[in-house]
Amino acid sequence: VCYFECPAGKGVFAQPAQLSGSAAATSSAPAAAKPVPVISASPTAVAATAKEDLGPTMLPSKEKTADGSVSLGQQVAWNGKMGMVRYIGEVKFAKGEWVGLELTDGKGVHDGNVLGVCYFECPAGKGVFAQPAQLSGSGAVLARAPAAAMPVAVVSASAEDEGPALLPSKEKTADGSISLGQQVTWNGKSATVRYIGNVKFGAGEWVGLELMDGKGVHDGNVLGVCYFEC
Repeated sequence: VCYFECPAGKGVFAQPAQLSGSAAATSSAPAAAKPVPVISASPTAVAATAKEDLGPTMLPSKEKTADGSVSLGQQVAWNGKMGMVRYIGEVKFAKGEWVGLELTDGKGVHDGNVLGVCYFECPAGKGVFAQPAQLSGSGAVLARAPAAAMPVAVVSASAEDEGPALLPSKEKTADGSISLGQQVTWNGKSATVRYIGNVKFGAGEWVGLELMDGKGVHDGNVLGVCYFEC
């Protein structure tokens, strides 16, 4: 499912309260931003300036999922792709327990760093997050039958040449403060609003942005769902 299009590494999703805009559409004073990873704000952020040369600080991972079905370092299959479990635990971008994978085949989304929070390290474009029920494993630890995978966008073979289908976007956020195509500021970076609406990875209304400066996370495709293209 494609939400919008923008250059690779320039797309991010944010919630309306995190944005400040330059257009007249943002008539109200910008709402106080929800907590987002900031270098000096929390242990989940990247390392402080004095320690930047040492690389980002990674969140500690659990050894196993809550039900014991998936273990750190285990080889598993996700959405038909093989990968190694590199992180197990809570994340900042959605509720519940998630499993971070480094794909050994196929294309992922990120390098273990999502929206400024470093969960694990892997080559760029090889990292994905999934929920335990979406995984099947080769190890004995997965004794139960694999649960049905959560719905993800799949392009049929006959439609592959046409590219991903974009989800229709709303014209404005629910409160009317942010409009499609508006120039806004997110976390100190200028961006253009490319998508407004619901997403698969979190609850509530989200805004898809194409960053004009600074580095984003994806190209509009998140966990196999294409919200927009950039």
